[in-house]
Amino acid sequence: MRLMPAPTRPERQRRHTLAALVLIGLGAAISIMTAPVGRGAGATGDRCAVPADLATIGAALPHTAARLALGGPLTIVTLGSSSTEGIGASRAEFTYPRRLAAILQENLPKTQVRVINRGVSGEMAEQMAARLDRDVLAEKPDLVIWQLGSNTVLRDGDIATEIEVLRRGISRLKAAGTDVMLMDLQYAPAMLAHAGYREMLYALAAVAHSEDTAIVHRFAIMRHWAEDGQMSLPAMLAPDRLHMSDASYDCLARQVAHGIFVEATDRRYAFAVDRRP
Repeated sequence: MRLMPAPTRPERQRRHTLAALVLIGLGAAISIMTAPVGRGAGATGDRCAVPADLATIGAALPHTAARLALGGPLTIVTLGSSSTEGIGASRAEFTYPRRLAAILQENLPKTQVRVINRGVSGEMAEQMAARLDRDVLAEKPDLVIWQLGSNTVLRDGDIATEIEVLRRGISRLKAAGTDVMLMDLQYAPAMLAHAGYREMLYALAAVAHSEDTAIVHRFAIMRHWAEDGQMSLPAMLAPDRLHMSDASYDCLARQVAHGIFVEATDRRYAFAVDRRP
């Protein structure tokens, strides 16, 4: 019988760290992933609607709030991979960062809003972290929305390494004076085919909890839309059954805008009801 080499000390430390993080956020992540799906679209006519527990981003956005209290300008950088770049959208204006900019500007007419898209298809946390100084911090953002995890799951990669890089990146961003909002995986057949998606969801929720960092639970939100009948998978996903569509990118942008308004203003943002078929 061939014996596997014992893990090195750094490898053991990474594994122990990931296990600890998973335990910290496990209860919250499980409740979000397994909560019963309630009816939403039938009551409101809004296919973007989600229950209140899915709409919350879980942490304050103090720098964003301070900027808005002063009247702006507000700068947001969206960092991520193909979901941020906008693969699956029919045109650039239908990506979630462009829709987010439009929604925020419409609801903050006296504030200059900039949403800068720094998504690069195929990247994982290490490649994104390498771009922080050039592509993110150089813009002096008030808020960074960091979407990650999907490519590591799809490639059956090392989740512990991804989480370790993420934690260091969050520290760098916060030290530079910006708020951070994480965004987890998309709900899609191609993602569900990889067992690591559960561990990644737990780990990202745990990091958000331990780092007091906001998070958009995209996976649970998209699952709700699908299971509640608000959007079918063909409507919610691009033909590759992995990336999001114009419709779901728009709804995602509305959920992100909702989180920003709730945590960073003294007002409550009301979705523009989407009654399209």
